[in-house]
Order: sequence, then structure tokens, then C-alpha cells
Amino acid sequence: MKKVVLLALLVTLQLLALGQNERKYVRKGNFYYLMGIRDTTQIDSVRFGKAEMEYRKALEKKPNDLQWNFNLADALYKQMKFKEAASSFEEIAKQKEEPVEKARAYHNLGNSLLMQQQIDESIEAYKKALRQNPGDLDTKYNLAYAQMLKQQQQQQQQNQDQNKDQNQDQNKDQNKDQNQDRNQDQNKQNQDNQPQPQNKISKEIAEQLLQALQNDERNVQDKVKKEKAQQARQAKVEKDW
Repeated sequence: MKKVVLLALLVTLQLLALGQNERKYVRKGNFYYLMGIRDTTQIDSVRFGKAEMEYRKALEKKPNDLQWNFNLADALYKQMKFKEAASSFEEIAKQKEEPVEKARAYHNLGNSLLMQQQIDESIEAYKKALRQNPGDLDTKYNLAYAQMLKQQQQQQQQNQDQNKDQNQDQNKDQNKDQNQDRNQDQNKQNQDNQPQPQNKISKEIAEQLLQALQNDERNVQDKVKKEKAQQARQAKVEKDW
């Protein structure tokens, strides 16, 4: 009986020792994490990285501890590893049962998603957090901020669509004007290449021109007759001689 009791005591001591060993890693991780958040002017990625390493060592011994996983996710977030942090917070939120802790996980999930510009997804995460803890002012503020970003995004998209439509209309009008000018130039060119109709002359002018031609012809005939008559006289004189 004493041997059994002694064996049970040794097992208990070993378990306590293992537990203390795991908690040692967690304590070291918490130390580095707190040191990292002291400087609010910059991100201390070195200390947050060390905190991550210590939390992982602890989780190797006890991988299902939700609080330690939460600490690890926080360290990942502080190193701007938002995708990994979001995945961890989402899993923790699903497993947590206590409403306030569940709300904290969804709140941090919303932050991780927002930092990745996943605005719609972050809004849903904040809403889930508020369903668990409706009075959380930080979550309400972050939700309002995310909704404001969404409105700005929608307004920006609307402005871009309007500008796109205006540019399309302007290009359409410009192309229409260019086509009209091109058609006018083509028509003008075709007209230039076609035989041009002669200007019509009035009946009076036509008669005057005809009369002038007849007079010229008469004058020419009279001149010819005179020249022939003169040649005939000269020939007669010469014959007489």
C-alpha cells in the first residue's frame, strides 16, 4: 500500500513539475509581450517574436490550452502576422464558451481582418462579438469605424463608376463628332472629284453671244470678198498691159 501511495505521489510531483515547466514558458512569453507593448512609438517585433517562441514551447506540452493559444495569437497580431492571427482567433472564438471571452476572441478576429482590408468580414466579426457582449464599447467603436470605412469605399467606388461613365460618354460624343467631321470631309472630297455643273446663262446673254459670233463671221466674209475683188482687178490690169 505504501508503495502504491509513493508511486502516486511521484506521478503527481512529475505532473506538477511538467506543469511548472509549461507555465515557465508562458511566464517568459508574458514577460516579453509586456516588454514589447511598453514602447508605444514603434512595434517591438523582437520581443513579440520571443513571446511567440515561448508560447509555442508551452503549447507543445499543452496544445489545447485556449488561453495560451490566445496569447500566441496576440503575439502574432503584434508582429503584423494578421492572417495567422485571424485564423487562431477564429478557432478560439468557436471553442470558447464563456460569452466575454468569446467576445474578446471575435473582437481580435475583427481587428485582424480589418488590418487585411477585409472590411465586410471584420464587420461580421465585431457583430458576433457584440452578440456575446453587447456593452463592449471598444467593439462598438471598432464596428462603427469599419462601417465608416465601408461607406467611404462604396462612395469611392461610386465616384469611380460615375467618372467612368462620364469618360465613356465624352469619348462617345467625341467619336461622334469625329465621325461627323470625317463624313463631311469625305462628302466634300467626293463633291470635288465629281464634274461640276456649268453655270447656266440667261437667254438674253446667250442671244448676245450668238449675235456677236454672227457679226464676226459676217465681217470675216466681207473681208474675204473684198480681198478677192481686189485680186481680180489687179489681174485684169496686168492683162491689159
